[in-house]
Amino acid sequence: MFTGLQIPQCPDSNHHKSISSSWILYHVVLVYYLTPFLLCLLSFLFSSIISFIPFHLFILFICFSPTTDPSLLSGFLLSHSHLPRGFFSLNIPDHPLPLFCLSSPVELLISQTLCWVHDDLDQVDFSSYLLKVCGQEEVLQNKHSLGSHEYVQNCRKWENEITLQLLSRSTMRRDLARSVSQSIKLTHELMGEFQSTSTQYKTVDRVVQTVKNLCCALDEVETQDITEAIKRLRHSINLPRTRSPKVDLRHCTHTHTTIILLFMCMFGHISETSMFCFLDGVQIKIFFCCFSYEKYFLMCSLTHNGKNLFKPVQSKRVGTYKSFFYHIKWDELINFPIAIAVLPLESILSLTLFGVLNQSASGSPDSNKQRKAPEMLGKVSMPLFDFRRTCSYYRGINWSHIYLCCCQVDFPNSAVDVLYVGPKEAPSPEPSTLEELDPDLRRKLEKICSRASNFGLKRADHQTLWDHRLHCRRDHPSSLPKVLASAPSWDWASMAHIHSLLHHWPPLPPVIALELLDSKFADTEVRSVAVSWIEKSSDDELAGYLPQLVQALKFECHLKNALVVFMLSRAQGNINIAHYLYWLLKDAVQDPAWGQRYERVLGALLCLCGAKLRVELDKQTQLVTLLGAVAERVKQAGGSARQVALQEGLENVQNFFQRNTCRLPLSPSLVAKGLNIKACSFFSSNAVPLKLALVNADPMGEEINVMFKVGEDLRQDMLALQMIRIMDRIWLQEGLDLRIVNFKCISTDNNKGMVELVPSSDTLRKIQVEYGVTGSFKDKPLAEWLRKYNPAEDEYEKASENFIYSCAGCCVATYVLGICDRHNDNIMLRSTGHMFHIDFGKFLGHAQMFGSFKRDRAPFVLTSDMAYVINGGERPTSRFQLFVDLCCQAYNLIRKHSGLFLNLLSLMTSSGLPELTGSQDLKYVFDALQPHNTDAEATIFFTRLIETSLGSVATKFNFFIHNLAQLRFSGLPANDEPILSFSPKTYTLKQEGRILHASIFSFQKRYNPDKHYTYVVRILREGQSEPQFVFRTFDEFQELHNKLTILFPLWKLPCFPNKMVLGRTHIKEVAAKRKLELNNYVHNLMRSSTEVTQCDLIYTFFHPIARDEKTEGFDPPLSPTSGRVEGEVKLSISYRNSTLFIMVMHIRDLVSEDGTDPNPYVKTYLLPDPHKTSKRKTKISRKTRNPTFNEMLVYSGYSKETLALRELQLSVLSAESLRENYFLGGITLRLKDFDLSKETVKWYKLTAVPYF
Repeated sequence: MFTGLQIPQCPDSNHHKSISSSWILYHVVLVYYLTPFLLCLLSFLFSSIISFIPFHLFILFICFSPTTDPSLLSGFLLSHSHLPRGFFSLNIPDHPLPLFCLSSPVELLISQTLCWVHDDLDQVDFSSYLLKVCGQEEVLQNKHSLGSHEYVQNCRKWENEITLQLLSRSTMRRDLARSVSQSIKLTHELMGEFQSTSTQYKTVDRVVQTVKNLCCALDEVETQDITEAIKRLRHSINLPRTRSPKVDLRHCTHTHTTIILLFMCMFGHISETSMFCFLDGVQIKIFFCCFSYEKYFLMCSLTHNGKNLFKPVQSKRVGTYKSFFYHIKWDELINFPIAIAVLPLESILSLTLFGVLNQSASGSPDSNKQRKAPEMLGKVSMPLFDFRRTCSYYRGINWSHIYLCCCQVDFPNSAVDVLYVGPKEAPSPEPSTLEELDPDLRRKLEKICSRASNFGLKRADHQTLWDHRLHCRRDHPSSLPKVLASAPSWDWASMAHIHSLLHHWPPLPPVIALELLDSKFADTEVRSVAVSWIEKSSDDELAGYLPQLVQALKFECHLKNALVVFMLSRAQGNINIAHYLYWLLKDAVQDPAWGQRYERVLGALLCLCGAKLRVELDKQTQLVTLLGAVAERVKQAGGSARQVALQEGLENVQNFFQRNTCRLPLSPSLVAKGLNIKACSFFSSNAVPLKLALVNADPMGEEINVMFKVGEDLRQDMLALQMIRIMDRIWLQEGLDLRIVNFKCISTDNNKGMVELVPSSDTLRKIQVEYGVTGSFKDKPLAEWLRKYNPAEDEYEKASENFIYSCAGCCVATYVLGICDRHNDNIMLRSTGHMFHIDFGKFLGHAQMFGSFKRDRAPFVLTSDMAYVINGGERPTSRFQLFVDLCCQAYNLIRKHSGLFLNLLSLMTSSGLPELTGSQDLKYVFDALQPHNTDAEATIFFTRLIETSLGSVATKFNFFIHNLAQLRFSGLPANDEPILSFSPKTYTLKQEGRILHASIFSFQKRYNPDKHYTYVVRILREGQSEPQFVFRTFDEFQELHNKLTILFPLWKLPCFPNKMVLGRTHIKEVAAKRKLELNNYVHNLMRSSTEVTQCDLIYTFFHPIARDEKTEGFDPPLSPTSGRVEGEVKLSISYRNSTLFIMVMHIRDLVSEDGTDPNPYVKTYLLPDPHKTSKRKTKISRKTRNPTFNEMLVYSGYSKETLALRELQLSVLSAESLRENYFLGGITLRLKDFDLSKETVKWYKLTAVPYF
């Protein structure tokens, strides 16, 4: 592969502007993200503070230090993952460069390139240069290997040229980094505005109105203090002047200042509001349904880790009264009979508001009966101790998650602060001092610790883990999450042992430490230690798990925590992380229960990222808003009005681009400067998504094609694609490249989002319906479609190989994730042979239903047309065995990381995805991964899944039903599509020259890929003395006729021969008859009107293609063998627990007696065996020379010494129904030659040995 590398002639000209230094956050004091109603208040009080968007988290004090890592300055970093070693070469005009190894660092490529363009290398600083990706605002990382970059991987995958641009670091565009001056300016503005609001009230009426406006701005919050202050103020007006010469506004000013500070304090340090142990003087304001409920009451509970610490306490039932607004008032003291000193630090008080319905609100007696039970109106959860570990004894305000209610809580005054003090850590013995466990107990503990999840663990197992936690620390460090989950109690006294264990535990890898951020671990210290371990991950690794970390914020007790600081600091140092974190938080603010917390983190991110990056993110937000409006209009329009709505909407988007270039939400490296409106359209699916063609701002880049969808939740697609990307990374790290197609998808708003379109790809439905509505039942459409785009034999072989590998990856990934709704519009095929799935609206086994029947009946999609491409024809070949091996290898590699996938999915159970809500959904993945099975058992299991899927008729029927549902009369394809399935291009009379005569010259029998007859067409053109010969099948002639009838419905065309024949089709007699019929058809066709004979369809049909220009291989069938034995068998031989395991995997290249395909099966004996008690045999595989078995033959109760005296005799026979089974070959293996302490996997050549 040749790579284009652009080298600037002058490093100091025609480049991007330089950027000021990037900075890393050292310390942040947060003043609290404010919700929309508070922003209304701030706009009233602090008039011009908000300058960016309606949501901010203001930073009062920020201390920065310059970064010393130059890789953080550019912000154009590509994710990298491991890839098999490879080589490529550079092609620079007049400067040929040597081959480069993909494992070589990028800096080596830079240094060798500079050697060709600089004479004096002493004056060149190699470290001051970077390689930029052409078409993207990204640079390669100098310290990383070239092949580790995602861009390079994709180029190799698509066999595209790697085009890079060499730039000086000093001239790189870095306008997204923030400067320290921006932070100082923000601090001064905020403090100045805050201090300028002390004396703005002049009269009593203005004060009253201002206070009311203040309350309205705070979502109509009216505290008891405000009510009393207004009463006193009005009372003072009614006093004689002599008694009231001046109106004292200090109390009212103090009151409204208190509520402002309360808001700010409340939203700064804690998750919802401050917590308390004694509840006194509760006052709740109800805005909705306040006339529909007669009484209201609160249910108060103390919890930790989701469990009640004490029985919930119910308040009295009270009604409403009105001041400024309607109120509910309790004057009640709620006591929890539990000492504060014994409560865990993360204890949570939950207040649940219930309304008792007014029975007179409805006149229906039946409805009254149904509505007697109290209804839950809202719920808030608040930590008992604040982030300073102080028991909160001040007033709090909160918003419920169901109705917009706010609750005022007055806490009893305390003379001193109640500070949480944890117990002193218990001493931890040295690992060397531990006594050795009993062998049985040691094996039991090892088995428990090796489990991928806590699923299936019994109470006794948890007790075993906790009792032997010190042995787990020494021997099984990765078991820490299981050990902590087994802790019998998390009360104050237990923390001494838990924290001691935690602090003496060896550091965990980041992917294992992720589990400690789950909801079942509320302890702040556990979560902080977990974050300290996760901090060791690189930015590239962190980006892969960012969605889970965002969800883990819900499980933090306070907003000020190690996880928030960690994510914000990483976002400040990496543009990619800041970008993706922004969109993840933008999506998370839609969460009805946790949106306020995410708003505050989002505000902090926006303040940290700097003004210029904020502008870029704001432009992206504007763009997706415009696109969302266009998509909504197009979706609501019908028929031809959709195209009009699309054009009008795209003009608005184009106007946006006339003022801006804009980075796309899919990736900050993709920068667009406009729309190619002519190439934009919409898809005809139910959601009517937009197909957008964006002009790349980089003149060296290609057009950017994306899809924008409305009305569908893309968060589930994001999660499924994330899991597939992680699987691909695992496979690549293990040296297995399954050619997985990874495309980007991002949710930009509620039920809106953007998806990357993979070029040169079509859905299976579009490919199959080229052969009619029943095309999904045929075997050849996929193979012929690939051959059309890969006419040369080596190109087709490469495409077939890509198909085999990518299909294996798709089968494993979709099965493990339980991807459902797999019709043929949700599976795509690229012209290079890469198959991939789209639209993950159903997963984790939640199948699409057709009435009361599941549409997805097979474990995964594997149809006969896919098997046709894999085998290279209708008959099973060794290529299918390769496919099975790839599937099983990929499956076992994923199984080794079962815990990772279960942890990642577990962290997403609170995300609001309808099909991932709890343990029952995780149980599906646990069962699919079979983590308790050995690799051999899993191989057998997945082989049976392959057989079941391939034999399923339901999948093809599902495709057929979908074809009917999507059936449209579309005529011939559009101009940019081929008009014949076997020809990649369209040809015309002007290009080819007029055809004078065409006739069927002869026919030939072919065996590639299967037995068929092809017809030789003799063509004589005007101006040519020698005729041309092209080869066409009967089906291709029929395709020509069918499309001519569509193109010329009013013309009288010659009749086409009947395809149906009695008996066998591919025989010489049928071919001879069809030759005469086709010759008569072609003769009459060429005598038709000139509109028909000179149309592009005719000239495309008769144009020579690749197969016409070479002699095709002729592979006659095998002749009878007369006892000849050929072929090989692949076996896996292993031994454990006094049991010999013989896995019969594959057999290839068998030869039968009469040359037909045999029905092979395998039979084994352990010799000597005079009584034939050791006979074992496999199932029969029908009509194949290359069977796959993957069956385990087991011999139990044999010692190694006994087996050393035995021989394994294996025979392959063909099962016949009308005669005796006959011998195909066999082997004899001496077991003493095997090292039974390890597994042996090997191919063995079959011989004609006598069989038992």
